[in-house]
Amino acid sequence: MPAQETIPSVERTLLLLEMLRARPDGVALQDLLASLDISRSSLFALLNTLKHLGYVEQADKRGHYYPGPRLQAWSQSSTFPQQDQISAFYHEANAITCQETLALAVPVPQGSVVIAQVESPQHVRSVYAMGQVHDQPTACAAYDVLHAPSPEVKQYGFAQRCDDDSVELALPVCADGSRADYALLFSAPAFRMHDDLLDEVLPMLREMAARLSYRLGAPAYTPYQAQTDLNPTMPMQPEQIDAFLRGPWTARLACLRDDQTPHVVPVWQQWDGQNFHVIAWRGSQWANYVMAQPQVSITVDEPWPPFRRVTARGVAYALQPHTASYDGLLQSLHRRFLGDQPFVEGQLPIAQAFRIEPEKVRGWRGMPVR
Repeated sequence: MPAQETIPSVERTLLLLEMLRARPDGVALQDLLASLDISRSSLFALLNTLKHLGYVEQADKRGHYYPGPRLQAWSQSSTFPQQDQISAFYHEANAITCQETLALAVPVPQGSVVIAQVESPQHVRSVYAMGQVHDQPTACAAYDVLHAPSPEVKQYGFAQRCDDDSVELALPVCADGSRADYALLFSAPAFRMHDDLLDEVLPMLREMAARLSYRLGAPAYTPYQAQTDLNPTMPMQPEQIDAFLRGPWTARLACLRDDQTPHVVPVWQQWDGQNFHVIAWRGSQWANYVMAQPQVSITVDEPWPPFRRVTARGVAYALQPHTASYDGLLQSLHRRFLGDQPFVEGQLPIAQAFRIEPEKVRGWRGMPVR
């Protein structure tokens, strides 16, 4: 086509998308302005349109721009199988507040390789060598979750390594919810790491590892099917129950089949302080069972100490689809389990959504001791 017949807006749009595909770790607004030869207001209008259509993501209002789910779909035939997970890692890492280095490692026969990293913004920081093979068991905490998880790692769901210079944490990312396929890494200088910081960052890292696992297709996040704790059982207070249920933890819903035998299935759940909300995927049978017999029970638990768990029994009510509250629930669940990426209507294969009104909600932590 002659140069005078080209359409500048189309050229800029395609160039923008090509830049995003080439930079899964994100592109700054200033870089886009410099490359596209476009006014700031026009660029914002273009980005907002692409965000609405699912081609662009942004972790926060002033953050970097990333490939959205529709743009990522263009690369599904890529020969680099980790590309989608790398993009998900960068999105999740930039969506949380972490002042230390985060990284993603993949197993190799000799050990592990760091394939993505977001360095700490602090002047003194601990970082990984990108692409370097850590072929010694003592070289990286990723080895402890990917190759040789100890009984302690299986019980607590993470590995920790400390030396005079740094403290390192590794958590498994599991496509099937149990077996480690990747390692989420956290590294900080030893002088900044203390018990209070560990207590602060560990729940955040577990939630991030869970969301990365859900993106890989995990029905639940239960790494290694952790072993039993020996701490005595203690009841949870209502505010502790609310705080626990706000995490991205799946539930197990129990209902009755038509032949009156029990049926248990993992589900996405959301607690609003009074009721649970759950969704049934298209093709699942349990939605029909619940429609016929709405008495159900639900359990939400964690597979590591302090082994918190919440149970409830109640009645399930089907929600009317395509209402404001229904669409809001789907968007909230999408953000809760898949991270803060744009929600595209029809993206989740939902058959039915339910509100469960519990008769009573009970919570415990620890396990019984003989």
